[in-house]
Amino acid sequence: MRSVTYSMGVSLDGYIVGPDGGFDWTAPDEEVFRFVTDEIREVGVHLLGRRLYETMLYWETADQDPSLDDSMLEWAAIWKPLPKVVFSTTLSAVQGNARLASGGLAEEIERLRAEPGEGDIAIGGATLAAEAAALGLIDEYRARVYPVLVGGGIPFFPQRERRVNLELVETRTFSSGVVYLRYRVARQALL
Repeated sequence: MRSVTYSMGVSLDGYIVGPDGGFDWTAPDEEVFRFVTDEIREVGVHLLGRRLYETMLYWETADQDPSLDDSMLEWAAIWKPLPKVVFSTTLSAVQGNARLASGGLAEEIERLRAEPGEGDIAIGGATLAAEAAALGLIDEYRARVYPVLVGGGIPFFPQRERRVNLELVETRTFSSGVVYLRYRVARQALL
């Protein structure tokens, strides 16, 4: 069965976006960018909220930008054909290899898990990830922790009153001080 993963950059104090809406501190260096590019290769479909979808629209035409280096062109070549499902109540159309979600998040994930296909089901965006987490749908949390305290903003982890036990699967420290933490949700077997 395909795993549902939530992977984003996060400040040490737990935010993906600072109180001013900025996330310039998540700009990856070459080493982290290569890692993120390798990670996206393992994705079979990406679920996005409207804000992240609009941010990522740049990559739909990035291959036409003559200023991009080879690593960015490689990212664009992987991202552009990747199937995407956009969850939005305000958009009426999407571009590229994307479609608007036709059902709720749980129904979409159930359908995608049932379809034949390779690669993870990645979730992007804190609001969408919070909904998936509340429904118990996330299998892995993958955080790239940046050495910065932003003091508030949009939290990486949803604020809910439910305990979730995790198993550490992988760690990596980059020369920039970014630390990658990959945790699998510890699911208890039913008796």
